[in-house]
Amino acid sequence: MYERENTLISETVLEKIASHAVRHDNENTFPHDDFELLSENGYFKALVPLEFGGQGATISEVARAQTELAMAAPATALAINMHQIIVALGRHLVRSGRNEGEQILRGAVAGEIYGFGISEPGNDLVLFGSITDAKPADKGGYRFSGTKIFTSMGPAWTKLLTFGRDSSNRDNIHNVFAIIDRDPEHIEIKEDWDTLGMRATQSFTTVLNEAYARPDQILGHVPSGPSGDPVVFGIFAYFELLLAATYSGIGLRAIEVAVDTVKRRNSVKNNSAYATDPDIRWRIANGAIVMNSVLAELRDVAGDLEAGVNRGAKWMPQLSALKNHATEAARIAVDEAIRSAGGSSYYNTNELARLYRDVLAGIFQPSDQESLHAAWAHMLLD
Repeated sequence: MYERENTLISETVLEKIASHAVRHDNENTFPHDDFELLSENGYFKALVPLEFGGQGATISEVARAQTELAMAAPATALAINMHQIIVALGRHLVRSGRNEGEQILRGAVAGEIYGFGISEPGNDLVLFGSITDAKPADKGGYRFSGTKIFTSMGPAWTKLLTFGRDSSNRDNIHNVFAIIDRDPEHIEIKEDWDTLGMRATQSFTTVLNEAYARPDQILGHVPSGPSGDPVVFGIFAYFELLLAATYSGIGLRAIEVAVDTVKRRNSVKNNSAYATDPDIRWRIANGAIVMNSVLAELRDVAGDLEAGVNRGAKWMPQLSALKNHATEAARIAVDEAIRSAGGSSYYNTNELARLYRDVLAGIFQPSDQESLHAAWAHMLLD
């Protein structure tokens, strides 16, 4: 059902990455070997425009690459996804006339790997309000103090996108977004990632203790709450889009595995392959149908983002809807695949068991269903 046409990651590289996935999941280790392959392939700078020394890929091309990478190794795809979101943000800022984004693009070409330090424990405002303290420092710099969670690529990132709340002026309390360096003196990385799924992402808790951002590392000052500011919109838009693309890969791979399994699995009762059983056929078709709809939505949203289409107030709710559609569709597809493949999929040695664990991570990542429905109700009724 899915014809591979990604041109950013070679089939050979994808096959090698797929061969590593079981080991990193079993050992709960970071896929340094995958990252070396992707770096050699130029994938870390794929979204950087040609004039900055990158590959000049479109967001549609990277979304397809993320889907295919997730079909090979979901955790590796989710980890590098965070870097791609930040590079996409840098490109978005530059296209919006904000030169602050250039540091991200030039950094990606120079080999920097960007971590995503936004989520905070117990903070359901997520991107729209921080509980981390952003304290003004000398000449426009800031020092950040607070805890960030689910910080993917804990062993590998070299720079961190983060934000905090500047409350130094009671009449101008706002969020400050910045890129900070990996500084062991002021940043503690807790190796605490022992989870049900997406284990290779190694998304450690990150504690900032007056971590410093130079004036030239500040991306923007933004009021709390949903905003059309290029920093907030850029992070939100590419987070939702590329997350949707990544989880779509899990659903698509589950269908592939199920199809292969039922063609080889024989029914004693019917004396034929399970692929001929009408109930099994219905289940696999159902999984494929829900994924087919998501792929169409992905292409539409990615195309409009690339073209700079202005959807106005509809953009954020529609981006949230895309993420939710993709993660829920992937869960349905994996579930249908497991039901079709039978009891063997319950064993940890079966790829479907790992996909089942990995796909669950999508329900924890924003936007969740509660905020999605609240956003749509606000758009329609207020």
